[in-house]
Amino acid sequence: MIMGCFALVEPFTPLERQFAALSELGIAYADITDSHDGASLGAEFGFAATASLDGYPGTIRDMAARHGITLVSVCAHANLLDPTSPERYGTAQIIKSIRLAHLLGISEVITTEGDPKTAFGRALRAPERLFTIREKLQAPIEWAEYLGIRLLLETHGIVTDSVEGMETLLAALGHEDTIGICLDTGNSWLGGADPIDFVRTFGPRIRHVHWKDMPAGWESRRGTLYGCGMAVIPLGDGVVDLQGIIRELRAVGFDGPTTLEVAGTEHVRRSIQRLREWTS
Repeated sequence: MIMGCFALVEPFTPLERQFAALSELGIAYADITDSHDGASLGAEFGFAATASLDGYPGTIRDMAARHGITLVSVCAHANLLDPTSPERYGTAQIIKSIRLAHLLGISEVITTEGDPKTAFGRALRAPERLFTIREKLQAPIEWAEYLGIRLLLETHGIVTDSVEGMETLLAALGHEDTIGICLDTGNSWLGGADPIDFVRTFGPRIRHVHWKDMPAGWESRRGTLYGCGMAVIPLGDGVVDLQGIIRELRAVGFDGPTTLEVAGTEHVRRSIQRLREWTS
């Protein structure tokens, strides 16, 4: 397995500092974690680790290379359940992420439906959720197929956090050679599923793993929350059966990229040490 980390280790520092911090931790792989259209004041003045989807890709490539970082995916976590609006990260940004991945020689873009923020999105029934996700992903799928990019659906929403919901969505989207899964160990658990069931059900369609552990205090909220950004504890300090997931991933022949989604430098350090022990 390739072991990497989100490029969001130190708060309020720019993207290049994130790459440097990962290198100092002995981590050689990373995702492009945060991105935006056009310009960002935070990036311009050095307190946001975000990449412009409209920027010159050579800047990102050179930045990563200076610190010995190999980029393995572009994250394009979207809002696919609320109505399309200029301030929402959606179809247009996923397409730009696919194009950026192509220009950087990255083979994967990771997206998801996200958590609805509006009364409209929260009121959708299951067939309506399926339709709006399909509609908003149709053009990105065409771009991904044309450019040879694999578009991965992360477990991070009311549809994708269940095995049944993911099965239904994958069947509706088709394009099996282009569409895969990014298993988020914490999100799937939080959504009420057993991450091991995802591995056993989808096997080789899982092409990327995001590692999170979840505190025991969250157990009462399982099945009511769909996705969280970063784990606040190191791997191994919570209740997710991470070692069991690793065994199942090995059983299905998984050997792809994995990414720590863990907040805090010391938590990242402890997590990568444990992950290396469990996979050795």
